[in-house]
Amino acid sequence: MLHPDDIAQVAAELAEADRTHGVIPRITARYPDATVEDSYAIQGVWRDQNIAAGRTLVGRKIGLTSKAMQQATGITEPDYGVMFDDTVYESGAEIPVEKFSNVRIEVELAFVLKTPLEGPDCTLEDALAAIDYAVPALEVLNSHIELEGRTIVDTISDNAAYGAMVLGTVRKRPDEIDLRWVPGVLARNGEIEETGVAAGVLGHPAAGVAWLANKFHQHGARLEAGEIILAGSFTRPMWVSRGDTVRCDYGPMGVIECRFV
Repeated sequence: MLHPDDIAQVAAELAEADRTHGVIPRITARYPDATVEDSYAIQGVWRDQNIAAGRTLVGRKIGLTSKAMQQATGITEPDYGVMFDDTVYESGAEIPVEKFSNVRIEVELAFVLKTPLEGPDCTLEDALAAIDYAVPALEVLNSHIELEGRTIVDTISDNAAYGAMVLGTVRKRPDEIDLRWVPGVLARNGEIEETGVAAGVLGHPAAGVAWLANKFHQHGARLEAGEIILAGSFTRPMWVSRGDTVRCDYGPMGVIECRFV
């Protein structure tokens, strides 16, 4: 376990990188014995400082839940981070690219909870019963740690590389559609770059919500009603730059478009 002073120091470095849109050296290169628990502690310090500064937490993101993402990163277990209200965009938004580092896009479904959800034995069926509705989403990745050689400890410390999300307008209750077969066709400047279906996320996109509830139980917490849960990408991440227009077609769940400026 890292010393509390080291946890505070790394959290301060990440906060500064977030402010300046910079990148810091890998945490695991400097602290090779750092654990997953250390990384969530670092994330927690950063989270609590943001809440103290007046930001409002609106939900959680789950990452690395699909084989596509695990193969793209070399990391084989899911992780999670927090999402604040000022990171949520609507379809059609213009997104300032300078707000982020190592900017990439992922194709996901988001879920809004109607009731609290907690482990330790939360199942997919429990998660589906707690979900009010699903909505398509694009996640904007924002990595403040050098990408080469990073591990799960690095990504968790960096708030699971979360930057922002763009929400669609079509909402579906879990009993209205087979969420496993929601497609994603992701294009940049009119050219299709990635495709996938939501079943790529742990066999069912809501399975990640159950995983998160069980993970939260280990930390003495639960998911609350009204929270947005971003369930993880079912395509590989796509790099974007200033001037790029992004469009993703989710079939029966509509289309999301945004532009990076």
